[in-house]
Amino acid sequence: MRTPTSYLVAGLLTVLSGAVAPSARAQAWALPEISKETKACLECHKLDNTGVYQQWGASKHYRANVGCFECHMAAEGDPDAFMHEGQRIATIVSPKDCARCHSKEAAEFAGSHHSKGARILGSLDNTLAEVVEGNRGMKTPGFPGGNSAAAVNGCWQCHGSEVKVLANGKLDPATWPNTGIGRINPDGSEGSCSACHSRHSFSAEQARHPDNCGKCHMGPDHPQMEIYYESKHGIAFRAFKDKLNMDSAKWVVGEDYNLAPTCATCHMSATPARAATKDRPAIPAQAVTHDVGMRISWNNRPEISVRPEVSDKKMGLAGAEVNWETRRNNMKNVCINCHERQWVDNFYVQYDSLIDLYHEKFAVPGLELYKLAKPLMGPVQFANHLDWIWYELWHHEGRRARHGASMMGPDYTHWHGTYEVAKHFYSKMVPELEHLIEKGRASTDDAKKAAAAALAKKLEEVLNSANHNWYLNKMDPAEKAERERRQQEFQKRYAK
Repeated sequence: MRTPTSYLVAGLLTVLSGAVAPSARAQAWALPEISKETKACLECHKLDNTGVYQQWGASKHYRANVGCFECHMAAEGDPDAFMHEGQRIATIVSPKDCARCHSKEAAEFAGSHHSKGARILGSLDNTLAEVVEGNRGMKTPGFPGGNSAAAVNGCWQCHGSEVKVLANGKLDPATWPNTGIGRINPDGSEGSCSACHSRHSFSAEQARHPDNCGKCHMGPDHPQMEIYYESKHGIAFRAFKDKLNMDSAKWVVGEDYNLAPTCATCHMSATPARAATKDRPAIPAQAVTHDVGMRISWNNRPEISVRPEVSDKKMGLAGAEVNWETRRNNMKNVCINCHERQWVDNFYVQYDSLIDLYHEKFAVPGLELYKLAKPLMGPVQFANHLDWIWYELWHHEGRRARHGASMMGPDYTHWHGTYEVAKHFYSKMVPELEHLIEKGRASTDDAKKAAAAALAKKLEEVLNSANHNWYLNKMDPAEKAERERRQQEFQKRYAK
């Protein structure tokens, strides 16, 4: 006769095999006792992997009697399944596995940009790591032709790799270990829950900490962690982090804490409902979401920022049906728990204005100039000086400016952002364009002469525009006089 535990385990195996429709899958639940299969695992692993055993013992999984077998069990035919001590298991616990108990969270995650992180594998960024920085020196059974150690140890550890399964369920060392957020798993699912919920404690407190996001959201091209710690939000977090109840099961901003937000607060965590007042309509509660794009109103990744529904549509995500205004209101409903409405609305005026400035002055004309320069350059990407100038201008400096404004980090917005954009636009990009024009004009190739003429015409148009005419000493006389007046006023005020 089967015990209740055996029935539940059998039910899990049925779900794993696909016999139960996703709509029928339950949310997280508890077993009445630790299963005999998990007990068998623990006999060895509590001695051989003491750290793992202790982490699991402090987790909610332990308190729910969910153990090794419930997460690692596999069905016959699973590509990464293997027999171990009489049980069929798999090393990787994928989002599909987690969905057996956490179906809502897994579905939200699957619809997010996070789960698509490994799509960088064929992008320009990955070409840098594989070709420009790397070589094919890392040879493994899954990659007998070699792979780039720069990509394996760098790009893939944040974005995720496509895990390759070898004989007997072993995993190729070029693709495992890997907790990249968009990891492509042997079962076909995308993503890694353990990217944020580190095994085997799966601590909510850790997942709520800004440093948890900082593994990937840092560095010269997307320094969100550094921007956060510079901002008033990050300053408040460091001051009050011991008073934020981050280990609470229920963690609702404005109810359980209010001294500082973390990344999770703004992008994922629950908010309370607020009753209508004479000055504002009622504000509905928001549940926890694992789709981190549902509160973002600009996607600042490309050369020119786009609305998030545009990038969602490109990726085939359901978020294509959720417009940026809805997402912005979602974020405002977070902000309003600590700030008054005017403060929130005015912040977005400031943020949008910075995006407009970057677009109108640098990104739009810069991209047009770069495309017009292509016929005058060598055919290989990153074999030309202009390739590097333009790439860093938008990918590093332009992103820093936009992300800095989005998270209220003034130093990253200005000195690490718009200052660097402007410096390299005028001191590197414009001189290199002039050099290419000169070479093209001197060429005997009519096509290059024509390309040089088109580029020269566009460059002249850009530099003579109101945004750039100061560079040619053609600033509007009235503005020039006003600037001189202000300088004299400044000098008089602070003269000793």
